[in-house]
Amino acid sequence: MSGRSAKKHRDRSYPPVPEELVVPVYDNHTHIDPSIIDDFPVDGPSLTPAEQLDRASAAGVRGIVQVGTDVASSRWSAEAASTEPRMLAAVAIHPNEAPVLDAAGTLDDGLAAIAELASRPRVRCIGETGLDYFRTEEDGREAQLRSFEAHIEIAKQNDLALQIHDRDAHDDVVATLKRVGAPERTVFHCFSGDTELAEICTENGWYMSFAGTATFKNARNLRRALDVAPRALVLVETDAPFLTPMPYRGRPNASYLLPHTVRFIAQHLETDVTMLAAQILSNTEYVYGRWDTDPVVAPGDPYAAGPQ
Repeated sequence: MSGRSAKKHRDRSYPPVPEELVVPVYDNHTHIDPSIIDDFPVDGPSLTPAEQLDRASAAGVRGIVQVGTDVASSRWSAEAASTEPRMLAAVAIHPNEAPVLDAAGTLDDGLAAIAELASRPRVRCIGETGLDYFRTEEDGREAQLRSFEAHIEIAKQNDLALQIHDRDAHDDVVATLKRVGAPERTVFHCFSGDTELAEICTENGWYMSFAGTATFKNARNLRRALDVAPRALVLVETDAPFLTPMPYRGRPNASYLLPHTVRFIAQHLETDVTMLAAQILSNTEYVYGRWDTDPVVAPGDPYAAGPQ
């Protein structure tokens, strides 16, 4: 054995299924498509989409919004939702993908494909779209903005909700929504703002979706935002397989772990978890409609193929 201590193995196994929520909720934003899951590091085999949904049902997560990040994953989302009653689809080109497509001269084609997918029956949301100044340099921001504005128009034309990806770009996201005109049902996915942004969302009737980050020890700004956010505008999400809530931070995330976030928020707000879950359930169905209102086609193996 060398004098150097062996590096401790980081646990990458899926956490256990938590106790089922008495009142179910929906996962406002998750990724179960193979294009993301297959590349995410886990100990052992990755959970299949069907296994993830079965575990979610067992934990009191009634349904999910499966979110596309490019044309291929958006197409997969729309097709998978058409056969799975526990899934609705959101379709979009991720803000960090927009400059890549623009440089290749294919952004307009990509936006046209998203506009076509928006008309599919179980597509209820355009997202995730928005602005990301953390990963995209200044020379890519014009393409991000053009893509964001186009997605806003697609959402309004189809009377769909809008899910916003906002990273280090609060002011410009808000300015764009006000200038272009936000859709009636606008959601800040993985809300990352402070009380100021929470108050702006409240004034405009925009929803704030809180992820596992709210449970992190250093996330005081998110907990302060929760303190001022009207409960009628609060949603919850996993953004799985990322952002696993405490006490399992760093391990693979999945929709079935959402009860940890719900229970944490209820404890922080000093409210009954059942009452909070009922409010979140109602809020989510107002934003997207009920999961059982559009028929699903008889499935063969809806998850057999990844994005094409």
